[in-house]
Amino acid sequence: MLTATGEIADVGLRAAPTRLSNRLAPGVHPDALRAFEHARETFVAGRRIDMGGLATELGVDRTSVFRWVGNRDALLAEVLWSLAVPTLVQARRAAADAGHEGAEHVATLLTRFATDLIRADYFRDFLAREPARALRLLTTTASPVQHRYVATVEHLVRAHLGPLPFDGAIDPHALAYLLVRVSESFTYADLIAGEDPSPDAAGSAFRHLLRV
Repeated sequence: MLTATGEIADVGLRAAPTRLSNRLAPGVHPDALRAFEHARETFVAGRRIDMGGLATELGVDRTSVFRWVGNRDALLAEVLWSLAVPTLVQARRAAADAGHEGAEHVATLLTRFATDLIRADYFRDFLAREPARALRLLTTTASPVQHRYVATVEHLVRAHLGPLPFDGAIDPHALAYLLVRVSESFTYADLIAGEDPSPDAAGSAFRHLLRV
């Protein structure tokens, strides 16, 4: 059973590192880290991350900010993932505290993760403010976010269902990808299908797919 907080927190970054994520490691590039932390605070406050405004807050020119963190999409992707990680860790703790194991642990964790995203005001603000960009960064290969999420879920599948889920009926990566797509479908239902995001529907789908 997965017990180390650091394991679930780090697996996504190991699967899909970026130039910026490497720079954000402690002591590697203090200026990049400072710019990232300012951007993250702006995002959590429910405000749009603007590269010009970020440069002004940091007391530098836009060129410096782009040199430190890359373009706006690269910065947003890392901000989004930095917020997903503690949400995943919190969801893992909730599943563990409930005493769930195996497929039920994974279903509980993913349901809690989707629920927390759906209820996070700063996240909903971002989806409402920049829907096209949000879907591109969160659900396509345009950024590392989906790749990291799939890798994290695959790690959970292997840890809790083993290398041959359901007696080999589906391989861990395929199952992880399917679970992620279900998660995205219900978390971003308002943008994808014009329906209300539903934690309950997400939970039911996870439990059905995982046979619990």
